[in-house]
Amino acid sequence: MRDYKDSLAAQVSSLREKLREWKKIQIEKEKRKMAEDQDKKFSVWSEYTDEDKIAMENLAAGYIDFISRCKTERESVVEAIKCAEEVGYKNLDDVIKNKTRLKAGDKVYAVCMKKTIALFQIGTEPLENGLKILGAHIDTCRLDLKQNPLYEDGGLAYLDTHYYGGIKKYQWVTLPLAMHGVVVKKDGRVIEIVIGEDDSDPVFCVTDLLIHLSQEQLKKTADKVIEGEKLDILVGNYPLKENDKESVKKGVLKLLKDKYDIEEEDFISAELALVPAGKARDLGFDKSMVLGYGQDDRVCSYTSLVAMLEAGNQTLGKTACCLLVDKEEIGSYGATGMQSFFLENTLAELLNACGQYSELAVRRALRNSYMLSSDVSSAFDALYASAYEKRNVAYLGKGMVFNKFTGSRGKSGSSDANAEYVGKLRAILDKHNVHYQFSELGKVDLGGGGTIAYMMAKYGMEVIDSGVAVLSMHAPWEATSKIDIYETKKGYAAFLKEI
Repeated sequence: MRDYKDSLAAQVSSLREKLREWKKIQIEKEKRKMAEDQDKKFSVWSEYTDEDKIAMENLAAGYIDFISRCKTERESVVEAIKCAEEVGYKNLDDVIKNKTRLKAGDKVYAVCMKKTIALFQIGTEPLENGLKILGAHIDTCRLDLKQNPLYEDGGLAYLDTHYYGGIKKYQWVTLPLAMHGVVVKKDGRVIEIVIGEDDSDPVFCVTDLLIHLSQEQLKKTADKVIEGEKLDILVGNYPLKENDKESVKKGVLKLLKDKYDIEEEDFISAELALVPAGKARDLGFDKSMVLGYGQDDRVCSYTSLVAMLEAGNQTLGKTACCLLVDKEEIGSYGATGMQSFFLENTLAELLNACGQYSELAVRRALRNSYMLSSDVSSAFDALYASAYEKRNVAYLGKGMVFNKFTGSRGKSGSSDANAEYVGKLRAILDKHNVHYQFSELGKVDLGGGGTIAYMMAKYGMEVIDSGVAVLSMHAPWEATSKIDIYETKKGYAAFLKEI
């Protein structure tokens, strides 16, 4: 009898073990199915028709051209004005000067110091009902020349720089660099400079210590391998006269005078930046991505601008606004940054031109607005997987990215979007078949970053960060996916149409 009971107990134990194994197998199957469903959900490429792919490539071609030519805020503003005027936008200053009354359907733009621009398409609703705003920034990381930059040492001429924005300084050595910017003479003449982009142009570079002598250098931490004061640009080696003091520097000055009518003292009233030389390119065997300088945040600036210009064919309820601002990479300070009163002042002028001005109307218009803070997000990089939390990170090729909040660690410095606003946006995006994903910048305690969102949220408007996922963000060359660029433009267009 005991043997029978022992045998029965063993059979029951065996069955239980098999049941546990079966349950494990079922759970694993369910997990695989969920993962496959998730991949299928985000498999944007497989859902594209031939027409979609053509439209995507056309947008990417325009974008590549834009970031290849417009490498400074001034250049981006000039291009935005050109594109806007081609579809009927007028300068708001001219409207004010001529005392023209604006009405629904009218399109105007306003510029601040040639580095920030706001475009408006007047809607049928009163402005105090709020605007729908796409807000991006057009500044990007670079090396700025100091005001007294030119010097000679060891028979070489250099230009002293001050880096702009958050960079890994070691990434900027031994790259071919181009010079973009303006020099303003005392008589008011503005000399525009672009050197290093044409095949016949010279380029510039920051030198590095040869590997054979770098044993001590390589012991330093990455943030100290190249010091900020070592990011000086090599610009000359040809002496004007042999054995003359600072003859190489004098040779450079003679070239500047002869070719550009620039004197050494003119550097004081110049804004000259060194940026990676060369055009943006298709990336990958399949040409599915874009490699280019300054994609943070010109990828969102360009898609916002295109969506805004395309909205001109629609009758809008709320007035639409595309805001492209300067100085985001250094905290949005200054007259051309988001912390200035440029938007408020321009909105007041707009209300006045529409015959709707009052201080209360300005406040109501700002409070009742909806905004997409159009900025990039970090993309998952399998080579650095430990920096990301895979369930809450953006992936290249999976569509437009939303960050409900940014900031660092405990959401410090963040604008955390309202759940109701997020729900409203989801409905709009799904209605227009826009592929999107929600993301955080990276693992919670590794660092963080911010955008212009919190500066706009202070007015009480609804704001959320949205844009394109980027690999190698803030590096001289960054990578994006063409399909994400196209989906983001679709998302911005849907926002302007429906919100």
